Amino acid sequence: MQMRVYKILNKTNVEGPGQRFCIWTQGCSRHCKGCWQNATWDHNGGSLLDVQEIFDQIQATDGIEGVTFLGGEPFEQSEAVSMLAMMVKKLSLSVLTFTGFYYEELLKMNDTYVKRLLDNTDLLIDGPFVETKYDLSRPWVGSANQRYHFLSTRYDPSIISQYKNKMELRLDKNGCIFVNGMGDFNKAVSVLCSA
Repeated sequence: MQMRVYKILNKTNVEGPGQRFCIWTQGCSRHCKGCWQNATWDHNGGSLLDVQEIFDQIQATDGIEGVTFLGGEPFEQSEAVSMLAMMVKKLSLSVLTFTGFYYEELLKMNDTYVKRLLDNTDLLIDGPFVETKYDLSRPWVGSANQRYHFLSTRYDPSIISQYKNKMELRLDKNGCIFVNGMGDFNKAVSVLCSA
């Protein structure tokens, strides 16, 4: 089984609770206005990776609390993502899944793989980014309509007050800067450009 992936970060501290292995899926039909990750929209972009290959990378990464799936839209690859989520849960790692769908929309899909991904997700953050509801007051979300769903007992609402939005800046081997996390990306880019 293969998954189309935009990017993988083996360790990040800004994409959910604790230090996490982060996978940006490639492909999204939602196209939220103002989305900072529009490079993940193209369903033919990114790289095709074997789920087992990604799992092997996760197993080899020490000190992580869990895995975060974001995108792109993870539920548009629910078969592959749910398979990987099941494997991750067997390692006693947590799973955080971001989606532009609302939880109720996912339930109405009545899809086996969507259900399997939900069943193996500890924390679901749902809802599209809505530019007119821009709000950075809560961790990991960018608009007021986005919601936290605690789908297991691994986390509870108290974690929301324990974290603030933060961004990480990384320089890759080609000299390109990659920004991840949640914050005022326009401000971050203007600071980088003026330096």
